[in-house]
Amino acid sequence: MRKLSLKLGIIFFITLFCIETFMMFFLHTSLTNLRVEEELTSLQARGNSHRTILERNFDKETLAHIVLMESEEDTDVVITNISGKILASSNPHPEIKDYINQLENTVPYNGEILQRHWQNEKYIATISPIQKQQSTVGYVFMFQNTVSIHALMERLNKHFLIVGFVSGLVTIAVIIVLSRKLAHPLIQMKEATMKMSNGDFSVTLSSNGRDELSDLAIAIQHLSDELNHLRQDRKDFLSSIAHELRTPLTFIKGYADILYKRNLTEQDRQKYLGIIIEETNRLSHLIRELFELAKMDENSFIIEKECLQLNEFLENIRGKLSPAFQEKQLHFNVHCEEGLTLMADAARLEQILMNLLKNALSYCSSGDVISVIAKRQDDLVSILVKDTGKGIPKKDLPHIFERFYRVEKSRSRALGGVGLGLSIVKELVQAHGGEITAQSKENKGTSFILTFKGVKKHENNTTH
Repeated sequence: MRKLSLKLGIIFFITLFCIETFMMFFLHTSLTNLRVEEELTSLQARGNSHRTILERNFDKETLAHIVLMESEEDTDVVITNISGKILASSNPHPEIKDYINQLENTVPYNGEILQRHWQNEKYIATISPIQKQQSTVGYVFMFQNTVSIHALMERLNKHFLIVGFVSGLVTIAVIIVLSRKLAHPLIQMKEATMKMSNGDFSVTLSSNGRDELSDLAIAIQHLSDELNHLRQDRKDFLSSIAHELRTPLTFIKGYADILYKRNLTEQDRQKYLGIIIEETNRLSHLIRELFELAKMDENSFIIEKECLQLNEFLENIRGKLSPAFQEKQLHFNVHCEEGLTLMADAARLEQILMNLLKNALSYCSSGDVISVIAKRQDDLVSILVKDTGKGIPKKDLPHIFERFYRVEKSRSRALGGVGLGLSIVKELVQAHGGEITAQSKENKGTSFILTFKGVKKHENNTTH
């Protein structure tokens, strides 16, 4: 009983067995009653036919003729007068007197059935009145032996048993096929989930069809693929973290050992301390970004939105970054529509723009232009951050928002990135309910487009 197919088969069998038994019983009863009614109707019609003949010629010759006719059939006839005296009979029936005594005052002209209980009686019987000049002068009693009816019922029962046996075999065969067909995909799904629970996500499920089982198979397959992807991402993530942590720690440990074990000049000592401080800052920055990502993964960071005047907000950012752009001889432009507002967390929006602008600063050369353009488009506010720098190769563009993905892996340390900045930017934009897309061509520059829901004039100035 532990197998699903066996349980389904038993349930189907019991259900269909009950339905078929009820239908067979109903059909058998209906056919039996119908056949007996046909016999009674035929017997009644035969009696009425004799009655019609006797109404025309009620004499001894006609009586003898009717008796002769019935002696050749499986039925018997008894003809009496109004007082119950037997005038003619094809076969003596002692019970005729009981029937005569039970007669009511009037018998319908079309006759009536005297005995219909064929199961426990030897005969079924009918009566037809003989009338002349609107008065009854006698009766025609018809009898038929129930042996023939019993024989007919036995043949009928035999046929029903054969049909029932064959239908039972067909039902069992159909149930076996259906239950296995229904249980097979469920068993496959169970085995797939067991494999997934053991860490094996190499699951392949058939999803042919458009029923609920196919939908479930597709959902399990999708879950397996997602878990496999997440496991690979976690593996790559941990490998990248280990690598990124190992590098600055190696520098720090190496130069600390040199400072501890050797007598160095003050110039060399200051040089090595500077490297240690630089790598410590790099390590601190990496850990801070990892904490940011951890908060985002757990949805434990808070976005506190307020109505920002973008013109003033962007001018603030220009003031903070202008010295860095001037030092590298880059042109930095900010364009914002007058009176443009946005519901956003000021600190997080600044973090987003700072990351994008510092990224542009790293990949631009002297003379390049970096621009920030904010404008309204229908009910949306878009902020464009673009540069004329070296651009991103086409093959790398789809992956730039992935964690620890770096376009130029050989120069990543010189450029100061570990591949987390853009992934943090994407998480923060999505936390604001916005979207970020990137466009780039090598040696022509890169553009990041941020899209947020705009603020209507009648909305409150601050929300949380």
